[in-house]
Amino acid sequence: MPRTIKSIKNWSVLFLFFCSTSYSQILLKPDRVFDGTDIHENWVVLVEGNTISYSGALSGLKKPKGTQEIDLAGTTLMPGIIEGHSHLLLHPYNETDWNDQVLKESPVERAIRGSVHAKNSLMAGITTMRDLGAEGAGYTDVYLKKTIEDGIIVGPRLLVAGPAIVATGAYGPKGFHDGVTVPLGAEPVSGKEEAIKTVRTQMGNGADLIKIYADYRWTPGADSQPTFLQEEIDAMVETAESAGKYVVAHASTPEGMKRAILGGVETIEHGDGGTLEIFTMMKEKGIGLCPTLAAGDAITQYRGWNKEKDPEPERITQKKQSFKLALESGVQIVFGGDVGVFTHGENYREMELMVDYGMQSKDVLVSATSGNAAMFHLDQLGQLKKGFLADVIAVKGNPLKDIKTMRETVFVMKDGVIYK
Repeated sequence: MPRTIKSIKNWSVLFLFFCSTSYSQILLKPDRVFDGTDIHENWVVLVEGNTISYSGALSGLKKPKGTQEIDLAGTTLMPGIIEGHSHLLLHPYNETDWNDQVLKESPVERAIRGSVHAKNSLMAGITTMRDLGAEGAGYTDVYLKKTIEDGIIVGPRLLVAGPAIVATGAYGPKGFHDGVTVPLGAEPVSGKEEAIKTVRTQMGNGADLIKIYADYRWTPGADSQPTFLQEEIDAMVETAESAGKYVVAHASTPEGMKRAILGGVETIEHGDGGTLEIFTMMKEKGIGLCPTLAAGDAITQYRGWNKEKDPEPERITQKKQSFKLALESGVQIVFGGDVGVFTHGENYREMELMVDYGMQSKDVLVSATSGNAAMFHLDQLGQLKKGFLADVIAVKGNPLKDIKTMRETVFVMKDGVIYK
């Protein structure tokens, strides 16, 4: 064999060796660590396999032999972000409106889009995501979750709701005469028996949780009104809880929220019309509020609002007021932007608005990590502590001083595997 060819062969073998070598210990060395609760300067995090084995000052660590060190100078290390309200099977409404996505995009096309959305989310530091409704695509979210878990595509850990449950007649697409039947964006039910059966069917088909619409517009353009009777909500919650699962509720009116609260849902999504009394009731019962600020902000811009020039629309003013009341009540705020209404991977938009509307940056980060982990029963996620799973990200700068640094995710690890 000619010497040059032999040399090339040897270098190729060496290169492949280093590429395939997996380090059982990885030491992450940022400027600071946000552990899910507090910020710490000059801390390090040691990962062994898929688990965090140490988080603390470097002086307190005895490094295992053969540890790989990754220098993350200039960054803040933190737990992977837990997105509380997403729709992987939707894309921004200024690209294609919701009706056309449901009616004209096949579940196959939407699954392909969803796989791209999942990757973009992970690269943005979202390592866990609660997907709250396939919006007309059946159980495609269940299959997205499976393909991620099987290693076919990359994406966050998923908690999926499958089709949401709505009261008969209360959901869309609408606007057709009574002789036209169209696919709906959720699954309609009426009465306790149907409600119980549908919850059981959805759980059997792979839903991790159940999403219901406690209020909605009965006709296009109308104000939202309560949908389910109290006994229907009670029955759905009881059915889910008996199987070890839980219910979340879309609700934006005081009465719809009240019925959902009395029924025992675990989180309320949106809550635009919430009052101090309603939010206080939620706090007393341990129910979280996912305000989805970024969705309303995006939709208002799609409808022509120029944030740089135009006066603030009434919808935005009202949302700020209700969010202020929620903060005043002390209800747990669930980070979740309703992403899909706006671009996947831009989840930071919700964080920025949470701060703009009056929440402290540290509280926002707690909400997006340890707070959501506790609310979603994820006992090994949301904190950088010994024994927790190694979902770890790093962002440039210090998000406690400037939340906009969450736009610059430079390192992503999920379950001990480095993706970025």
